[in-house]
Amino acid sequence: MKIVRFVLGLLLPPLGVFLTVGVGPTLFINILLTVLGWLPGSIHAIWVIAKHDEQLNRESGIY
Repeated sequence: MKIVRFVLGLLLPPLGVFLTVGVGPTLFINILLTVLGWLPGSIHAIWVIAKHDEQLNRESGIY
C-alpha cells in the first residue's frame, strides 16, 4: 500500500494525502498547493507520505 500512496502522491497529490492522513488541515493545504501548481502539491504529498511512514516506523520500533 505504501508504493500505491507514493505513486498517487506523485500523480494525484490530494488523493495520496487523503489515503495517508484522511481529511484534515494537511489535506486542505495540499489541495491549495495543487491548485497553485502540480509540482508543489506533489512535493508536499510525497513529504507528507514519507513523514507519516517514518512516524509509524518510529512508534512501532522499526527504524
